[in-house]
Amino acid sequence: MKILLCFGTRPEAIKMAPVYHALKEQKSFEVLVCVTAQHREMLDQVLHFFEMVPDYDLNLMQANQTLNQLSASILSAIDAVLLDAKPNLVLVHGDTTTAAMVALAAFHLGIQVGHVEAGLRSFNKQAPFPEEINRQFTSKIADIHFTPTTLATQNLLNEGIASKDVFQTGNTVIDALLWTSAKIKEEQYSHPEIEVLKKTIPLHKKMVLVTGHRRENYGEGFENVCSALLTIAKRDDVSIVYPVHLNPNVQDVVNQKLAHQENIYLIAPVSYPAFVWLMQHSFLILTDSGGIQEEAPTLGKPVLVTRSVSERPEGIAAGFSTLVGTDKNKIIETIHSILDDFTGFEKITNPYGDGNAAQQIVDSLVKKDR
Repeated sequence: MKILLCFGTRPEAIKMAPVYHALKEQKSFEVLVCVTAQHREMLDQVLHFFEMVPDYDLNLMQANQTLNQLSASILSAIDAVLLDAKPNLVLVHGDTTTAAMVALAAFHLGIQVGHVEAGLRSFNKQAPFPEEINRQFTSKIADIHFTPTTLATQNLLNEGIASKDVFQTGNTVIDALLWTSAKIKEEQYSHPEIEVLKKTIPLHKKMVLVTGHRRENYGEGFENVCSALLTIAKRDDVSIVYPVHLNPNVQDVVNQKLAHQENIYLIAPVSYPAFVWLMQHSFLILTDSGGIQEEAPTLGKPVLVTRSVSERPEGIAAGFSTLVGTDKNKIIETIHSILDDFTGFEKITNPYGDGNAAQQIVDSLVKKDR
């Protein structure tokens, strides 16, 4: 069986890396990789770290392109790749524009589609935007669905997806996290970004690690988050570390509000191993990221989610994550409470998986190929 993995963003690459390497171990599969480079620099870092060399690189990232422009570019460019590679199966991931458009193109050519990290739902088409619709759209096209949790599986069954086409595997991001954590711990491993961080950030303080990039938080949402962080930064026992997303809608607000403030460290986006190191050394994480909500439980880190709804409710139900939205006062109160009272989770069982998801995906494909 010839399998083509298609992805375009850093999170997709991180989560597809374990699948790629597990598939390469299976001699009955021929594995090819196509990247759209929906993200460029951040994607390239992950490709290098996880030792993945694309067979096709569409290099479609353009400054300030609209979602419609990106969608049209992917749909047009992937056509030639699919016709050249002639895969039996295309694997896409999650909720990106790349996943949705590649799935549509494969469908048009009669090529089967497998959807990794399928079945997540917020049931609010505006949040996350446009990811919720991308994911639902991809589910309608996919022939094989690899779900991370029981709830995600049930969502698909409720939508009429046949149970024989759904395989619950856990989330491959846990595979990637555990592999990366182990690599960082190796005595001979050295990473220049990590060495700089060790010299820059006061590790004797409680680190509040911050990320943010969601479109629905542009403007007032990011301003509220920044205002809350200014209040938290007044504590002497806290350091706020914020790798600022490259998007101008994020950078302009964050730099205007938080630059040159005591106890606040605005840094450039870091590579995946450096970010894992930051998560390991954080006290809590404030984020609108989906992947971090999945990773943090394994590391025992509480997460405050700056969104009104999450398509990853399992972490919230288990007590690992808390929805705070972009309400300034709620963010301040919740961070203070965790900084003052949190002593660790009683039991750490990550609802998103145990690090064996990629192998389960491969095992499922082997069975279907027989």
